[in-house]
Amino acid sequence: MIRYRPNVAFILRRADGRVLAGERSDLSGAWQFPQGGVNAGESLEAALAREVLEEISLPPADYRVVEKRGPYRYTFPDGRTKEGCGGQEQTYFLADLLGDEKAILRDPSTMEFQAVRWFKPASFPIGTVAPMKRAVYREVLRDFFGVEPAAGRESS
Repeated sequence: MIRYRPNVAFILRRADGRVLAGERSDLSGAWQFPQGGVNAGESLEAALAREVLEEISLPPADYRVVEKRGPYRYTFPDGRTKEGCGGQEQTYFLADLLGDEKAILRDPSTMEFQAVRWFKPASFPIGTVAPMKRAVYREVLRDFFGVEPAAGRESS
C-alpha cells in the first residue's frame, strides 16, 4: 500500500479571475501552483503560510483563503519515494490576492520559481504540468472553477 506525504497547494486568484502559476527553477517550461509538504505537528494552514512565503514571497496579510478542498492524490513515477512516501496527498487552498502582485517573487534567486504568470482557469496549460500531477490539476480546476483546462503548452 502506498503511503502519501501530506502536502498543501495554493491557488492565488487575482481580481480579474486569473490564477497564478510558477515556472519551476529546476525545469524550464514546467508550470505549477505553489505547493509543499506539511511538517510533523504542523497544521495545514501553517504549512500553507510557510510554503507560500518560501515559494513566492507572499505573506498571509497579502491574501485571503476563501476555499479549501481535498484530499487530492498523485503517485510518484517509477517507484520513486520522498520521505518514505510513494506519492503526495494534497489539500488545495483557493485565495484571493489582497496585496500588490509586485510583491510576488521579489527575489527569484531564492525562490523555487524562476517566473510567474497569471492564467484564466480554463486556459491553464495542462501540458506544462508534470505528467504525474495532470489528473489532479484537471480535477482541481473542475472542482474550484467548473472548467476543463487547456491541453496545450502555452495559453493565457
